[in-house]
Amino acid sequence: MATYSSGQKPLWPNLLAALVLLFIFLVGITCLSGGVKELGKGTMDAYFAADMNPFLGLLVGILATTLVQSSSVTTSLVVGLVGSGQMNVSAAIPVIMGANIGTTVTSTIASLAHSNRAGEFKRAFAAATCHDAFNFLSVATMLPIELLTRALTGQGFLERVSIQLAEWTTGASGAKYKSPLKALFKDGSKWVKSTLEQMGFEDTGLSIAWAICGGLLILVTLAAIVKVMRGPVVVRMERYVNRILGAGGTIAILVGVILTIMVQSSSITTSVMVPLAGAGVVTLAQIFPITLGANIGTTVTALLASMALGGDAAFAARQIALVHLCFNLSGILIWFVPERTRQVPLKIATWLAEFAEGSKQRTVLLVFSVFYGLPALIFFLTEVM
Repeated sequence: MATYSSGQKPLWPNLLAALVLLFIFLVGITCLSGGVKELGKGTMDAYFAADMNPFLGLLVGILATTLVQSSSVTTSLVVGLVGSGQMNVSAAIPVIMGANIGTTVTSTIASLAHSNRAGEFKRAFAAATCHDAFNFLSVATMLPIELLTRALTGQGFLERVSIQLAEWTTGASGAKYKSPLKALFKDGSKWVKSTLEQMGFEDTGLSIAWAICGGLLILVTLAAIVKVMRGPVVVRMERYVNRILGAGGTIAILVGVILTIMVQSSSITTSVMVPLAGAGVVTLAQIFPITLGANIGTTVTALLASMALGGDAAFAARQIALVHLCFNLSGILIWFVPERTRQVPLKIATWLAEFAEGSKQRTVLLVFSVFYGLPALIFFLTEVM
């Protein structure tokens, strides 16, 4: 039996609360998918058509994630839209990539809190922006590959690989297994719908309200899971992180995966590293693999969301969730496994930290322009023109 030091609370009540919240989150996914599906196919085609500009999709992913401060929320919403048949996998892939970039803003903003201490700020900013650099480099590599292979073969690389993985994990052939958990999610979704009907919603208004309730459940439950798990996990994280970081890159990646799954937020995992780096407790090279593990860990939310969906579009929902996983694994294979390419994100982060140290005001303007201003401006101009 586990023992606890003085003042340290047991973890099981938080885990129990997280499981209950996870169930409500999956009910929310089912509500969102059901509500959007009832609105009728074509409702969102103007925004998420197969021929939608992929760079616009990328910006949508960045902006949406920076606004809600969670790639898990963005990818879960995308899974729900794909599962409802209102968004196809091809259009969703750039949005998923954009979500990976958008999620880095939290730790970058957190590093700005160290701006009044020069040496500390430089280390903290470098720790935060190595995550930025890796995700930007991964998108700069994988998006052209995806578009090129799609143009040449009709299917992009990530799309093709995710189809194969989805077939392996869903058992495309043979008898279908009816999950009792999935039935519970549907029952919860039907209860939400019936409650809305009792409140006077009907027809199109009912479908819209049902989808909105699903979206709100996703937002609220993920935020609550983060809050429930943040305290006990972060305390343990800070206690043991320095002890395990010296064990090597692979172990550090696994630690990043596990911690992110537990707190359901890659932003928390990476943000905890920032003050440790600022204090000089850990080095940039030690932090880098932790951030890569956080990228992988955050894909679990979308995979869980895809498991809550059924029907004809459930396969596509599983596929886009697997695209997120394949994208992050591909980035690691390109920008971490080879020693030469591993140094590129670290050198970019070091250069950005040196630039930031020269002018704090300019750095703040740059961060908010890259993550908020520029995507919003381009998206607005695209819609107007």
